[in-house]
Amino acid sequence: MHARLASFFLVLVMTACATTTDPYTGEERRTRTSSGATIGAIAGAIAGIASGDDAKERRKRALIGAAGGALAGGSVGYYMDRQERELRDQLQGTGVSVSREGENIVLNMPGNITFETGSAALNASFFDVLDAVGTVLQKYDKTLVEITGHTDSTGADDFNQKLSEQRAAAVGSYLERRGVSVERMVIIGYGETRPIASNGTPAGRAENRRVEITLEPLTRD
Repeated sequence: MHARLASFFLVLVMTACATTTDPYTGEERRTRTSSGATIGAIAGAIAGIASGDDAKERRKRALIGAAGGALAGGSVGYYMDRQERELRDQLQGTGVSVSREGENIVLNMPGNITFETGSAALNASFFDVLDAVGTVLQKYDKTLVEITGHTDSTGADDFNQKLSEQRAAAVGSYLERRGVSVERMVIIGYGETRPIASNGTPAGRAENRRVEITLEPLTRD
């Protein structure tokens, strides 16, 4: 696990410090994550791979501790309802599903529309979708953004684990470049360990290959 975590940290840091090409202007630019402060925040986001829920709770406490960081109890439902409606409007017809689990909002991004097979490189056709997600997440900033990568059971466990981590990191990195604060993110790769369908059929395996974004409201418990 420690070796895997170290390699994933390297992937994110390399992504954070890279020169990127804006898909709209064609201009090359250095990402904002090249600053030392943001690289430190990325390291915190990666902690989710090793410690899961503990990392989420630590990050939530840090965000809530910031000025205006928490939602008042009575306003949580209304806040998340509005965010859900905007996400549904933006993502209609894109192949990304929006579901509600209590007060949390879950976006399911199937791997076949997000990435090339066996790759962590985002499909260029998916940039507009992630831009729309980023716009909504900037507007509704009182949420923790958990990004998780998942694979089917085809192939070696180690390969699937690494691929799930890299895909989650790729989505997180793109959203950060579009203005979503990396301090809000927890990035986790689950490999093939959390299927949502049977791996015994092509259709089931396609469902299992995904990246999920879970938006959890920041509240004082």
